[in-house]
Amino acid sequence: MIQHARRLFLALGLAATTALGSIATPASAQIPYFQNLLAASQTKYAAIVVDAKSGEILYAKHADSPRYPASITKIMTLYLTFEALASGKLHLDDRVMVSPHAAAQAPTKLGVRAGDSVSVEDAMDGMATKSANDMAVAMSEKLGGTESRFAALMTLRAQELGMQNTHFVNASGLPDSRQLTTARDIAILSRAVMRDYPQYYKLFSMQEFRFRGQTIANHNHLLGRMPGVDGLKTGFTNASGFNLAVSAVRDNRRLIAVVMGGPTTAQRDQNAEDLLLTGFDVMRRRGLGEKIVVAQNQFEPTELNGPVVRAPVEQGDGDQDGLKIQLTGAPAAKAPKIEVAGGRATLTKAKWAVQVGEFRSKTDAHKQIALVEKKFADHVDGARGAAEKEGRRYKAVFTGLSEADAKDACHAMKAKRLACMVIEPA
Repeated sequence: MIQHARRLFLALGLAATTALGSIATPASAQIPYFQNLLAASQTKYAAIVVDAKSGEILYAKHADSPRYPASITKIMTLYLTFEALASGKLHLDDRVMVSPHAAAQAPTKLGVRAGDSVSVEDAMDGMATKSANDMAVAMSEKLGGTESRFAALMTLRAQELGMQNTHFVNASGLPDSRQLTTARDIAILSRAVMRDYPQYYKLFSMQEFRFRGQTIANHNHLLGRMPGVDGLKTGFTNASGFNLAVSAVRDNRRLIAVVMGGPTTAQRDQNAEDLLLTGFDVMRRRGLGEKIVVAQNQFEPTELNGPVVRAPVEQGDGDQDGLKIQLTGAPAAKAPKIEVAGGRATLTKAKWAVQVGEFRSKTDAHKQIALVEKKFADHVDGARGAAEKEGRRYKAVFTGLSEADAKDACHAMKAKRLACMVIEPA
């Protein structure tokens, strides 16, 4: 009872601070450590890959930099809804009244009129699939009395879960410069949903649901397209770019990937899929005893790529066009072969190679080869660059090097933050 009272007091205090701050001070002044961190010139791309069971970070890029969550916010709105259901304070068939404030939210939404009501179950389905802003606000008002008070509860719960760099001011994720999070914090929240409320997690795997005669599809296009994907949530605003928190299971291992700031849904989804596939391959190869990590091609653009190229489905600019994922790790070198010629032992010049990337298309592999030839001409002079197909992917490889030249070349590349792998002769 004391903890409940303390939580309520803190929530009311946060709500009051938010309300007063929005009137008296600029948004950036309310969170001084985020001030000026989201300038238009800053990269929006951020990503992280996490082992859902252990919490190990397999990959991180700008994972602790502040980002706008957009509709990924609704994972927290749903988390608190699951909490109320699990405690018995809420039931799936309870009615959720839609206020004028909720009905007035910008799209996307279910479009329920003010004064009407929906079931808790329909409200949750609307949030998880269509990312319905009206349902998020209506639920926040049912659970918190007002949206601002509920947002304070969201922030408090985020802090309790370890989301140290997250601040909520609304339940939907609609644009507000004060609503900030990080890729790491979204991964923490995603793990918390699976861990704390596995009985409700299946909600995020719904590819569609029926509401008042309409069939509404899920915005997460990886559902049903990538084997093993069963959640979680997409998000978009002009300020955030295209965001995605996604989870998948393969070989009894679950990974979570968070991608924020994509320029298009297609590039965001491709990047998330690449991260998951690479993460699963890393886990598999670790199981075979290899020392290997997920790495990123560091030659990515440092400027924004311009406006979103098609109309969004939710309420970006981004810069992940050049992002490529590859595996990196250097196996232990074998002893050089020795041949006996005329009674004298001589070392043979083995055919070593350097892999500089692994890509979806042959064109991308050749682009990487051209880039390496331009930037490291002295180190790959005389070597042959080739795009070698393996399964559905292409490896960018330079062959015909001596052991010393291969290692020197890879050392030079890593010094310039280009991941590479030395490959010894078979």
